[in-house]
Amino acid sequence: MLTFLAPSGLLALLGIAVPLAIHLWNRRPARTVPVGSIRWLAAAANRRLRNLKLEQLALLLLRGLLLAVLALAQAGPVWRQPAPPRRGQVFVSPELLGSESVAAVRPAIDSLRGRGFVLRQLAPGFPRISDTTWRQATPLSDSVLRPLATQSFWSRVRQATDSFPGQPLRVYSSAALRHFQGVRPTLPPNVSWQTVPLPTTATTWLTAASLPTPDSVRLVLRYGTEDHVSTSFRTVAKPRSANGLLPRVAGLPPLRYEERSNGPSSIRVLAADSPRVAVRTQPLRLWLYHDADHALDARYLQAALRAAALGLAGRLELTSSATPPPVGQRLDWLCWLANSSVPTAWQQRVPQGLTLWQDGRGPSVAVATSFGVASQPARYSLARLDTAAAAGASIWQTATGQPVLSRQTSGQGIIYRFHSRLHPAWSALADSPDLPLLWLSLLEPAASPPPSASDPRQLDAAQLVSRQSTVEAATPLPNAPTDVELRTWFVLAAAVLWGLERWVTNRISSSKALAV
Repeated sequence: MLTFLAPSGLLALLGIAVPLAIHLWNRRPARTVPVGSIRWLAAAANRRLRNLKLEQLALLLLRGLLLAVLALAQAGPVWRQPAPPRRGQVFVSPELLGSESVAAVRPAIDSLRGRGFVLRQLAPGFPRISDTTWRQATPLSDSVLRPLATQSFWSRVRQATDSFPGQPLRVYSSAALRHFQGVRPTLPPNVSWQTVPLPTTATTWLTAASLPTPDSVRLVLRYGTEDHVSTSFRTVAKPRSANGLLPRVAGLPPLRYEERSNGPSSIRVLAADSPRVAVRTQPLRLWLYHDADHALDARYLQAALRAAALGLAGRLELTSSATPPPVGQRLDWLCWLANSSVPTAWQQRVPQGLTLWQDGRGPSVAVATSFGVASQPARYSLARLDTAAAAGASIWQTATGQPVLSRQTSGQGIIYRFHSRLHPAWSALADSPDLPLLWLSLLEPAASPPPSASDPRQLDAAQLVSRQSTVEAATPLPNAPTDVELRTWFVLAAAVLWGLERWVTNRISSSKALAV
């Protein structure tokens, strides 16, 4: 549709009256009539106004058209194309697509499809769901579902908003908690998300294993229901053969112990393409060094480490001493509770895989604050903090943002800096029953294993996204129409008309000259 960005420029169309007036008032030379006598001449009235007529009509039309085209060019002509209809996207998680629970949202999805929404899987590449697949609702094969069993819905929906910018997005997914790990991203208001709980049952699965003795295997088991997960330990006899079956454990399918000469041993479920769980054969070696000023801190820390060792998959080999470890000692952890600096030889071992722990030393300031840890609901009071700057990321911090525990990665190793102490004059952390749990999460992050496909816990719908009313109120406006600029073409047309007008004028002038 033709429209104008500056309609006031159309007033220039009034200029067409100028060539029209010129053509009407232009007096052609009078004809010479020979007469025989002057008596035949008589006074005649001026009939100019009574004989107004258009002459040289083609030239008049050219000039009028030239002025009209220039006036339209001045008005900013554009060709406005209506915007294509906005097509939204509907995403359905693969496990919901093949379950009976999809019937609860099928009417809503069919209504969206009738409005032009495109139905896709909430999976890598967002493949479209054909009409046949949607009508039959056949379960997807295990080869398709297994790689997606623990995919993060947070990052997948964030990717969808980037792939379909500005479009309304409707997401229907299962409520399995394993798909909602990590920090929830900020989603645009055009995303509407509804979770559908799937039928679940209590499940037990294997998360870790170790060899506490040459002839026994310690299994770390997790038992999960819809609302909680607990951890337990079982010690069973190690098979005599290199690839033998482990004794049956209640709640678990048959397990095979696979011992390899060129790699770590592992345990796997007797099922096709089942994941392997590595068996830890070496103990966790930790040396706790302290000076006289930190003797009480060392006692508290030693007790917490022994309690935390009960939750480790492997065995903890703990040494507490008032003398530093020998330089050649093989260690996984070194806790340095002393006012002196860590020897250079041990600092150079950090990039090779050593984890170094240091607590507060040197100048300190009195504080009256507390800090919390994401994995625990309690808060722990602090009385003093050192003045050392935090190196790396702060994983524990006070309510005012002061670092309590900082973590710095160096090569394959880690440096932890606890900016307070376990001494009662510094903090009340030593009296907290959570101290072994806090240390367990540091000693073996696998104690909080990554999401498992067997985890049946469900996410509370209130933790998901904003309310539907908010989403609908913030639905983006329709796409703006597309404008094609026409001013250049009008100017070119005016140039062509001007050249044609000059040619016609010259032809008329030449014809008159020849007639004379």
